[in-house]
Amino acid sequence: MNDPIGAATFDGRSMRDVLGHFATGVVAITGIDPETDKPTGLAANSFTSVSLEPPLVAFCVAETSSSWPRVRLAGSYVINILSEAQEGVCRQMAVRGSDKFAGLSWSPSPSGAPVLDSGLAWMEAELEAEHVAGDHVIVVSRVRHIYAADQTPLVFYRGKYGRVEPFPIDESIAGLAQ
Repeated sequence: MNDPIGAATFDGRSMRDVLGHFATGVVAITGIDPETDKPTGLAANSFTSVSLEPPLVAFCVAETSSSWPRVRLAGSYVINILSEAQEGVCRQMAVRGSDKFAGLSWSPSPSGAPVLDSGLAWMEAELEAEHVAGDHVIVVSRVRHIYAADQTPLVFYRGKYGRVEPFPIDESIAGLAQ
């Protein structure tokens, strides 16, 4: 067994490195900034289902985020689950202070929030609650509309983007799963 790093000896970088061993999907949270009437958004890899009844999901944003306050003001926003074809979209949404929608194609959700083209799935949602947790805010959102496509997800693992590869099918047991 490897020697564990004790709580008194590890730093934020070590914590990030260890957490990077947990593969995650990637989402882009998008809305229309009511002050500028332009689309705005941010990328996050901390996203999870919370409840089916009522339909709740959660994501985390840094307390220092300048994008989340603008998305929050929109009232309704879209959580776009990114496909493997959207690595560039993710990188663009993750950049601080840029025109995050430059060159991106999108369509309006039922409330008008941006649904990014070529996504894996999306959920239109509204803010349910926020909880400060260390240097982040846990945002709990109530889902209002949903959609999913048949694509492959964008995955984030150990600081790099990747994709899901299906396991090879063992023909000798393939019929057992039916």
